[in-house]
Amino acid sequence: MNRVYLDHNATTPIRPEARDAMITAMDQIGNPSSVHAEGRAAKAMVERARAQVAEAVGCRPQEVIFTSGATEAARALQNRPNNCDVFVDATAHDALWSHLDLSNCNERPFGPGHILAMGLANSETGIVTLPPKKVEGQWPYGARRADWLLLDITQAVGRIPFSFAWSDADMAVLSAHKIGGPKGVGALILKQGLDINPLAVGGGQEMGRRSGTENVVGIAGFGAAAEAAVKDLANGVWENVAKFRNILENALEAGSKATIFVGKDQERLPNTLCFATPGWKGETQVMQMDLAGFAISAGSACSSGKVKTSRVLTAMGYDEVTAASAIRVSLGPWTTEDDVLRFADTWLEKEKKHRARAA
Repeated sequence: MNRVYLDHNATTPIRPEARDAMITAMDQIGNPSSVHAEGRAAKAMVERARAQVAEAVGCRPQEVIFTSGATEAARALQNRPNNCDVFVDATAHDALWSHLDLSNCNERPFGPGHILAMGLANSETGIVTLPPKKVEGQWPYGARRADWLLLDITQAVGRIPFSFAWSDADMAVLSAHKIGGPKGVGALILKQGLDINPLAVGGGQEMGRRSGTENVVGIAGFGAAAEAAVKDLANGVWENVAKFRNILENALEAGSKATIFVGKDQERLPNTLCFATPGWKGETQVMQMDLAGFAISAGSACSSGKVKTSRVLTAMGYDEVTAASAIRVSLGPWTTEDDVLRFADTWLEKEKKHRARAA
């Protein structure tokens, strides 16, 4: 059985460019903090990757702080300026949501001295939410603006046009493995001049913002993946992915009138399709499709092993039955039309059997 991987929002398979860069870095014996030739060579690899990530994100290289991933980078919300309050968008990833002070999130509008944390593109639905501008009256949760904006750009980078410099954000977080880099490495983008407490204290690496010897191998792979992702975007790869996503959506919609397609009329990532058939549990669909040779998910990868209703969909106004019935199909640069048509045929066959059992 030839398996079809349709869970790119969880992890995108590693790119050949990233693998090659990592193999080269494995042969580099120096510590990037050492001043001898071997150390300088390792440092050069780190700085090359920093420039590659900065180019992909649209920021200055000195604004890139390497971390173990977006989740660690989001600790900037704990180490925030002046220990100010954090307000998190209701559909944000758990990596941001876990830093929310629930005691103050629903009662009062925020304003100066606060941080708003939000995702640019939702991992479950693919819906793109443009960040608000720092002008009076354009921030959610109240008329007054916040002083800082943290964006989760993990799903957006390399798939849709984005520039940190143009976004009005003060901080951003991302992970390498969403763009074909290795797992376990990511970055915090911190606007030049903004001061936060270190993510980790110790030897003062990463300009004093995140101590600990840099993961040279992972960082090299991250940089190479970022460069390749920028080329894909410029070459129209994701326009082709969007075409296949739409073919899949149209096939499923034609074959299942009871299915709800989340965000169909909204701006979405070109690769993401989230849909729900009320009464047919998402985790059941995931298991059935897995046995049939297709890798998909219900909710985000971080919670896919848990049987619970999607917090994102309930926050969007869907009832719990519908939210618990949602699955996500996320395509990648190497997904083919045959892949999506095979998925549609298999899923519709199983949906028909589900309807027969429920009748």
